[in-house]
Order: sequence, then C-alpha cells, then structure tokens
Amino acid sequence: MLGILLIDKPKGLTSHDVVDLLRARLGIRRVGHAGTLDPLATGLLVVAVGPATRFLQYLSLEPKVYEVEATFGATSTTFDAEGEIEPLGRPPEDIEARIESEIPSFLGVIQQVPPAFSAVKVKGVPLYKRARRGEAVRPSARTVHVAEIETLRAEGPSASLRIVCSGGTYVRSLVNDLGAKVGCGAYVSALRRTRAGSFTVEEAVLPEGASAENLLPLAEALRPMPHFVLSDENRAAALVGRPFSFDAPDSANKVALSDSANRFVGVARVDCGWAHPECILPQEVHS
Repeated sequence: MLGILLIDKPKGLTSHDVVDLLRARLGIRRVGHAGTLDPLATGLLVVAVGPATRFLQYLSLEPKVYEVEATFGATSTTFDAEGEIEPLGRPPEDIEARIESEIPSFLGVIQQVPPAFSAVKVKGVPLYKRARRGEAVRPSARTVHVAEIETLRAEGPSASLRIVCSGGTYVRSLVNDLGAKVGCGAYVSALRRTRAGSFTVEEAVLPEGASAENLLPLAEALRPMPHFVLSDENRAAALVGRPFSFDAPDSANKVALSDSANRFVGVARVDCGWAHPECILPQEVHS
C-alpha cells in the first residue's frame, strides 16, 4: 500500500490519534502525517501511507488556509476554548471596524510568539508538556508569513476570519494578538484548515471512511514538482542511487521521476546537468 491520503480530521482527535485510526483501518504500520492540527481544530490533514512517508518532505503544502471563529472580550491560557477563560468585558460595538483597522499590521512577514501550550519543542520537549508541569514557558518568536486575513462575519463577541499563511503559523497566536490590538482580548473558539498547497478539504475523507481507493499516487501528489520519464538505463541508475546525466530546465532543482511504464521511481536533485537520486522507492516496489 502506497500513496497520500487527504483526511478531514474531526474535532477532539489529535493528529496522532488519526494516524493510529488509519493504521488499524488500513492494516499497515507505516503511516505518517504532515502539518499537525490541534485537537480543537478540524479539517485537512495530509497523511502518507507505506513508503510514501519518505516523500512527505517534498509535498508542496503551502500556503495553508484556515477558517477560524474568534471570540472577543476574553482571553485564554491556551489561546483557544480549551484553556482557562478570563473575561475582559464587553467587546466594542464597532468590533468589525476595529478588526479591519488592525488586520494590516498582521500581514506580510511578521514575528510571532507561539502559544505556551503548543507542540513547539525546546531542548527536545514540547512546550505544552512543560506548561502542564507548571514550568515557566517563554516561547521564542519566530518568523512567519501571513498573506491574507479576511473578515467573513463579525457579530456580537464573535468574528469569523479566513487566514492564508505559511506553514508554522499559529492561528491561535494571531487571534490572541489581534484581540490585544483591538483592546478587548480574543481566543479561538473553532478552527478549520481548508487548504494546504493545492490540496483541499473538499477532496478529503473522514478517518473512518478511508481506504486504499482514496490513495493519491505519489506522482500526482508531488505536483507541481517538475516530472520526467526516465530511460531504462537511467532508471537502473536511479534505483541504486547512482547519479546520471540529465537534461532539465535550469530552474529545476528537485524533480519527480517515473519509468517508461509510468511507475513512480522517486525524487532527484538536479545540479549542472546531473541528476542525483535523493529519495528513491525500494526496488521491490517496482517489481
């Protein structure tokens, strides 16, 4: 079994819970995911099955698109509804105008501090484990890119936002910081990932509905990476990891390779007219 699954993660499950469910359902141990979703969040989780786990690193999964429900007038220790909520008073009547006026300050390349309750690791230990132990947690700021924030609805204490951002962006931190700018606090009450790169949640299935029929072939999942068909001679070289002469556009850095029978072979790095096999499927997969 080999390929990429697009899963619509239900609320309440960790990303690893989904992996465990799929292992049991598909009867295969080798399952991995890209781009962790919090238990509160729902939506698109990209999962690799079998030897495809080695190719998660090559998938084009940006930008990420989220739809978030934010509650204004309070803050949360976890920046979402699962933490301790501290009311700060009634949000201003002109909350939508306030939000719109502050959105530009969050666009572009920004420095963002992840939540203390997050999977970011410090000295190999996730921050949320340190926070749960009562340790003082001061996450370091990191650089992220926010391309777009659109207000879909703002009514009373709640607002729905659509956010387009880079991988590694914490929507919880964005909402917390936006609430601070508006002046009344805010936290995430619901979050859904709708897109990662060219993959959309409309293409996804629930974990309990996943089967081998839902697997995307690696060659399809790796687009828009340039794709080339190998001669039999170059295929033989690729399968043993030997570089071979290769005519590719100067703009190509990583390329996906298939053989003359349209079977996916792997990924190579192209440099100065040579292809250097970087991640190749085991030969038994092709036999």
